[in-house]
Amino acid sequence: MEKVRYEIDPHNRLIIKKTGKKTKLPRFRQVLNGCFKVADDNTLIYHIKAPIPEDIRAPYQIKLRGKWSLTKNHDLMFTLDKWRRQTFGDQLTLQGDIIDVKKNSLLFAVTTRDKDGVQSIYALKLQGSWQADKNNRLTFRVKKGQHKYDILTFDGIWKIGKNYQIIYQYKKAQLARKLKKIHTLVFKGYWDIKNKARISYVIDRNTNSVFNFKTSLGVFKDDYIKYELGIGLSYKPKPIKRTITIFGTWKIKKTVGLVFEVEYERKKVHTIVFGAKAKLTDKDTVLFRLKNNINRDIGTELELSHQILKGDGQAFLRLLKSERESAILVGAGWGW
Repeated sequence: MEKVRYEIDPHNRLIIKKTGKKTKLPRFRQVLNGCFKVADDNTLIYHIKAPIPEDIRAPYQIKLRGKWSLTKNHDLMFTLDKWRRQTFGDQLTLQGDIIDVKKNSLLFAVTTRDKDGVQSIYALKLQGSWQADKNNRLTFRVKKGQHKYDILTFDGIWKIGKNYQIIYQYKKAQLARKLKKIHTLVFKGYWDIKNKARISYVIDRNTNSVFNFKTSLGVFKDDYIKYELGIGLSYKPKPIKRTITIFGTWKIKKTVGLVFEVEYERKKVHTIVFGAKAKLTDKDTVLFRLKNNINRDIGTELELSHQILKGDGQAFLRLLKSERESAILVGAGWGW
């Protein structure tokens, strides 16, 4: 049976090559003018612009199935599945730039030229969710079906911006000028703490777009929370250290629990909610053994002075003093 092989030229156009039954030598090689699209199920489609060359039999649309990945140069790679008219493992590398990251999608800009040399730019949108891998690298899970996905791994260092957002930058050579341009991706979300030795950056909890980073145990003080972690990169022998420090204000709210209020961009406030087991110390402070919202210990303690506790905190303090040596649970549903 005649085999079909696909490639991509430097202008992101699809190339089709056909070989005979007994030889791998190409019978012909044809560049197809057109553009790529991404279907709802994240399969790759190539729309061929008319007219189609007379010496090639091809539909106006070629639907390709395979696996998405991200190259070291931050281009999109699509490794084709095997089917009876296609050789196994053909890799199509789309050259372009990641221009935006949303809560459930990634937008990739592709530059192409038509047969007359006219240049144009279009965008491909992949649907999925953002998560961290075991090495604390950022990844995008391209949705392929129920419980099926491909993983794009961002094998670089991320940092925290002044408004506590996650920022990822990468350098990429511009082919025309042979200069390297810095591309910056900003992830919009908020920080949360639900588990021991982990801190999470929530982009969209409803679709599980959450970076759950493995860390050391957190340090909790009267005006900040600090975690340390390592980012393991494929080209580094040791993890890159990263410190996450979030400043905010502690409060006790009777209907919620112990909360840490953090001010983000445009003065938007988000609260990290904790449960806690609290008791007085002999230093006129309150010692909180912190728990998450389902009463699981997160492995750390917080000591606050009486002066910090205001509003509902003062009522809680009076109750705590009336109990003398007893400890009191604070948190939603525990009704202190």
